[in-house]
Amino acid sequence: MALTAEDILKQLKNREFAPVYFLQGDEPFYIDMLSDYIEQHALNDMEKGFNQVVMYGKDTDVPTVLLQAKRFPMMSDRQVVIVKEAQNLPNLEADPEKDPAAKQLEAYLNNPLPSTILVFCHKLKTVDGRKRLGKLLSKQAVFLTTKKLYENQVPGWITQYIKSKNLLATPQAVMMLGEFIGSDLSRLANEIEKLAINLKPGQTIDERLVQENIGMSKEYNIFELQNALTRQDVLKANRILNYFESNPKDNPLIPNLVLLFSFFTKLMTLHLLPQITEQTVAKELGNRGFLKKEYLQALRAYPYQRVLLIITFIHKADLQSKGIEGGSLSDAAILKELVFKILHPVPVYT
Repeated sequence: MALTAEDILKQLKNREFAPVYFLQGDEPFYIDMLSDYIEQHALNDMEKGFNQVVMYGKDTDVPTVLLQAKRFPMMSDRQVVIVKEAQNLPNLEADPEKDPAAKQLEAYLNNPLPSTILVFCHKLKTVDGRKRLGKLLSKQAVFLTTKKLYENQVPGWITQYIKSKNLLATPQAVMMLGEFIGSDLSRLANEIEKLAINLKPGQTIDERLVQENIGMSKEYNIFELQNALTRQDVLKANRILNYFESNPKDNPLIPNLVLLFSFFTKLMTLHLLPQITEQTVAKELGNRGFLKKEYLQALRAYPYQRVLLIITFIHKADLQSKGIEGGSLSDAAILKELVFKILHPVPVYT
């Protein structure tokens, strides 16, 4: 039966355990969250010694997993068998008519041992739902398929995760977390956990707290560079670039290019609105609506054709960072050249 991660977690917290869980997909955060909860809470500490086994797909095979799953628990009502990296299990998706191991797995799924909790953690891949095993798993196991969040879904996820910790967050802090860390939910969760350590229920995570705790300088970071470009403040932009050059580990080039690309592609989208007003810009920005005035200023500073040209500059900088163009320029030199082109309109760059 297919359920959401939240549905499954709710069942686990109510101690409603199923014989087989198959957790698969592109987003490992939920797979780890559910398997960790089972590993930590299905058995007490005394029971775990005899009745909990964690295996890895690359180091085992289906018959060995099933041998563990068919054991009866010792001095406990249940046992737990967790197969991490199950995507590396040999013959997992083989044809049961041709492969004895696949035939054994099919037989077990049709009649699992009720006293065993068998968990497959099948990361970054999915089984073929058209094949025999895929159909059987979706019918017989608690079956979860996870997907990576789209960029526009990340702020909502951050807000909800912070809310689950009985905390609040300013829109600016949510934006900074999403844009600085990206859509890696495991890393986002870890950073939010760190931010929450010294906060009491009901308190707020703000931009100052984010800046102080995730390796960002308050004055010299990509968001301040973006603001300097919006205001066309050449002096401030160069100060930030010099800081980046002096602190390369804290300011890697590729994430900065990604954020600049996101900013200017958003400007391109805003230029195409039938009417450009505070209301229409805020609506188009969605979770970033509080930045409407900054984007309106950027729209005035960078006309549509110039934005298109800047996007080509960013693309070239990306190629330079990969050594495809520009010889052996340093990351700092690539970013300085890009910012110069953005701030100094010249008809043609080569």
